Amino acid sequence: MKIIADSAIPFLRGVLEPWAEVCYLPGSQIAPQDVVNADALVIRTRTRCDERLLAGSRVRLIATATIGFDHIDTAWCAANGIRVATAAGCNSRGVLQWVGAVLAYLARSQGWQPAQRTLGIVGAGHVGSLVREYARMWGFRVVCCDPPREEREHCGFRHLAEVAREADIITFHTPLDDTTRHMADSALFEQMKPGAVVLNSSRGEVVDGGALLQSGHPCVLDVWEHEPNLDPALLGHTLLATPHVAGYSEQGKAMATAMSVATLARFFGLPLTEWYPSEAAPPAPRPITWQELCTTIRGAYDIEAESRGLKAQPADFERMRDHYPYRREYF
Repeated sequence: MKIIADSAIPFLRGVLEPWAEVCYLPGSQIAPQDVVNADALVIRTRTRCDERLLAGSRVRLIATATIGFDHIDTAWCAANGIRVATAAGCNSRGVLQWVGAVLAYLARSQGWQPAQRTLGIVGAGHVGSLVREYARMWGFRVVCCDPPREEREHCGFRHLAEVAREADIITFHTPLDDTTRHMADSALFEQMKPGAVVLNSSRGEVVDGGALLQSGHPCVLDVWEHEPNLDPALLGHTLLATPHVAGYSEQGKAMATAMSVATLARFFGLPLTEWYPSEAAPPAPRPITWQELCTTIRGAYDIEAESRGLKAQPADFERMRDHYPYRREYF
């Protein structure tokens, strides 16, 4: 059995080698000639999996160590007998920590308490639901929008326009597809309160960057259109900017790799379904008060320093991602 793996996926080397030939390559450089004789791929977002890459190969399984899958032509894969598996939910607490760091920064710099703010959450999946749970615990009034879940479950989620009108801070946690591309556009920004803050840690294309810049709304961005080529004007406009690392916690990365390994193990009958990297800290979820968050978050994750680094060297976007010192989740 032959497996092609993105060389930047952590904790993976040596795990599959007793059962397979594993070839590690930079994700953006994986080419048709590399996969033609491969049985499976283990990738990240930098590998576009479509007919161009996969036609004529013997690939039967793609495991992406990411929650998103917009880099994979799932329809083509399904039509050609290739199973696709994601690591959905793996980085939820890493993103929660990013959101917590942003909210603590905004409260400190703008001089408010959670009870004085309404937080709008767009997308109530793994990440958005966790953000909702903690935001309510911290004292925010929370309004949510998730049309697919509302249609299925009738759980009282609001329309996007309502969330935009009511939120002092709006945070996006949606996948990228035809319904969410540029869902945050000039029309949405016009409906928002003056000075309302836009957070995006989902996919860059969910927010129309040009319209956001023109709207004047303050923003905190982790994801960007046209990565890794950032719009200098939009970068300069942000209150905080990070290089697509909101979910880059040690436990989140370990869980993503473990979920990909488990997918391979179930598919090919390997004894690795319960594997988790011994060198990584296990998940340690717990409640945390707003006061404790504000007291401890800068020691655990200095998002302001990270933002200064990206703004000083935006051309280093990819290097910052690939050599990121993973944060350790503590709540």
